[in-house]
Amino acid sequence: MTIMTNKFYLHSAIPYVNAAPHIGHAQEFIYSDVIRRYHKLLHEDVLYLCGADENGLKIIQAAQKAGVEPHKFCDIHQQEFLDLAKKLNVHFDIWQRGTNENHFLSSQKLWELCTKSGDIYKKSYEGLYCVGCEAFYTSDELNENGECFEHPGKKLDLIAEKNYFFRLSKYQKFFEELIISDALSIIPQSKKNETVAFIKKGLEDFSISRTKERAKGWGVPVPGDPDQIMYVWFDANNIYYSGIGLGWNDELFTKWAPADLMIIGKGILRFHAIYWPAVLKSAGLPLPKQLFVHGYLTVDGQKMSKTVGNVVDPIKVLNQYGTDAVRYYLTREIPSYSDGDYSERRFKELYNADLANGLGNLVARIAKLAESQKCKMKNVNFQDVNTGEYKKALEEYRFNDALAYVWERVKTVDKFINENQPWKLSGNDLIKVLDRAISQIIEIATLLQPFLPQTAQKILEQFRGPTILSQPSLFPRL
Repeated sequence: MTIMTNKFYLHSAIPYVNAAPHIGHAQEFIYSDVIRRYHKLLHEDVLYLCGADENGLKIIQAAQKAGVEPHKFCDIHQQEFLDLAKKLNVHFDIWQRGTNENHFLSSQKLWELCTKSGDIYKKSYEGLYCVGCEAFYTSDELNENGECFEHPGKKLDLIAEKNYFFRLSKYQKFFEELIISDALSIIPQSKKNETVAFIKKGLEDFSISRTKERAKGWGVPVPGDPDQIMYVWFDANNIYYSGIGLGWNDELFTKWAPADLMIIGKGILRFHAIYWPAVLKSAGLPLPKQLFVHGYLTVDGQKMSKTVGNVVDPIKVLNQYGTDAVRYYLTREIPSYSDGDYSERRFKELYNADLANGLGNLVARIAKLAESQKCKMKNVNFQDVNTGEYKKALEEYRFNDALAYVWERVKTVDKFINENQPWKLSGNDLIKVLDRAISQIIEIATLLQPFLPQTAQKILEQFRGPTILSQPSLFPRL
């Protein structure tokens, strides 16, 4: 089968479904959907995959605490993520669950391929284990209190057992060349630097299984060893390839592999920049091309925490302000390369300033002018999204800068209307001004399609012509 040259396969990190989603999950879903929609506008064949990580110890512990059987527990919580995506107007082309039968088949195939390369071996091991990260850590990787940086305040477990390891140390030179040469491109540069620093410390082999007893029998069995279950960072990462056919649909896999883009939060950098590509290299499978690493969301300046009580339920925010308002805040206000803050006060300020008074007011003014004059407008069709700083910002995943570019367009049209005062004009003079204003509105709506798809569609339909009518406000002022 011929490999597609205009395909674009992206996936975001696979969320644990041990609890309901929070606003940070909404952020990553939106980032991924913006990229998906942008590449669709470029007329590429695009596939966006996400899924449910269901095989970790966290799942077992959360299910036991809830008093629910693990499969039922996963069914409930994975549906919450699907419901959130639907509410966000985010489209998954594939939703791959870790409990799917084809994922089990695929992960066992991957294990066998790495075994043939001589990269999997069994040994006894003792180490500090963070259940939250599903990872072993050495003492120099912990904070001054001996805690994981991702889960401060939670004691690590000292685990001693015999399990399987992956021979990562074998790939030291390979990764020095892969990352430094940008064969696997990491964006932003700061995260590439962090990855290079980790590699230069010396890569160490890592655990890829747990005893069946400790895993409570939950997860993908190791081929040929029924007493061992695959460790989450081996099987969970494989959701990215099991979902596109590895081990069960060769034609589908050939069509989409490798991943053109991986989208993750900064806390799981090493697992995606090093562990996952190493497993693929060992298995003789194509490596992902690019990794985009975004920051975390804080809430009113504090890290989200159930203890503090500041975990933001995205469904409540969506019900209160609407889908496109949430999509706008999380892509415009939050710099995608670093941590950003969710604040309801700032949300309202930005909503009123940019959406209600800015875009919404501009669209209403022009539509009303066109309607009052009963103008028969020519059909303007702007489709080019390969434009200037907008294109560059999107290709570098600087979503806030891409929207800043669009809002400069909004201000420019607003200024044009104020300076030309079309309400004082008539005849050809009025038509010329309105023609130009409408052309610019259509351009703005086209550029907004990846970010605010519902709003963009409403504007394009309203100004399609030949007759333009006023419509209810796109964003009623709060």
